[in-house]
Amino acid sequence: MLKGVLLSLMASTLFGVMYFYTSLLTPLSSEQIFGWRMLLTIPIMALLIVSLGEWHWVRLIGKRLQHEPKLWLVLPLSSALLGVQLWLFMWAPAHGKALEVSLGYFMLPLTLVAMGCFIYRERLSALQAAAVAFALFGVAHEVMRVGGFSWPSLLVCLGYPMYFYIRKRHHTDNLGGMWFDMLLTLPAALWFVVGAGPQMVNMLNGTPELYGLIPGLGLISSAALVCYIAASRLIPFTLFGLLGYAEPVLLVFVSLLLGETIGADEWMTYLPIWLAVGLLALEGFLKFKRTGLGASA
Repeated sequence: MLKGVLLSLMASTLFGVMYFYTSLLTPLSSEQIFGWRMLLTIPIMALLIVSLGEWHWVRLIGKRLQHEPKLWLVLPLSSALLGVQLWLFMWAPAHGKALEVSLGYFMLPLTLVAMGCFIYRERLSALQAAAVAFALFGVAHEVMRVGGFSWPSLLVCLGYPMYFYIRKRHHTDNLGGMWFDMLLTLPAALWFVVGAGPQMVNMLNGTPELYGLIPGLGLISSAALVCYIAASRLIPFTLFGLLGYAEPVLLVFVSLLLGETIGADEWMTYLPIWLAVGLLALEGFLKFKRTGLGASA
């Protein structure tokens, strides 16, 4: 159990490090950073799946492609949804939008609760209902403050639920489906890196430290992925989800470290949403505690 908790926290920490790490990769564009990340992560992910003995999921998706024509549309769609999120994660720190993206990650658990309620007809607990109420207050304040929500926040908190829904709906929510989602980003990754041609060579030669920093990006990304997948296999799902709240906290810290600030008129947006996430975390902790005590009795 302790090993799984430590691995989960390590994964969140590494994702936070990668958020900051992108600021060191100037003069590469966000698209080029995304391209290098995918080119380096995809083969390492393949080795990870093989080492975990889970490659049969990849073979299963491959067999389904021979008999289910709809997957030829589903997989590119889910890959595009995932690819946009991975690109945004690279783009935001370099364009002063890191705090807005971190807010999207704070709102994500709440949109997932809403999806469960409206799509899967799940009933809200008292704490979930209170969390939704606080979140709606924060959203309403932001709409009144600026006339809407920033697109990076909305892309995270609405895009990921769409991605999860499509995967669940079409039974690709396994390592095989994730592998194909990552693999289908390869053409875009190659375009961003190889398509730069002489410009990429000039940037690398003009900034020699990139020769060390770019492989470092691949190592951080792969290590985070290894820790994340390993943790998911070692601890109960409830606790795993609860520990996932550590990541947006770290993303806010990185955003502030990169020089972004929370304006005085923004606190009434952030505080209710943070409180809502805290209530969901409390519910997860209480549920895990009851389950753990029941299991040990």
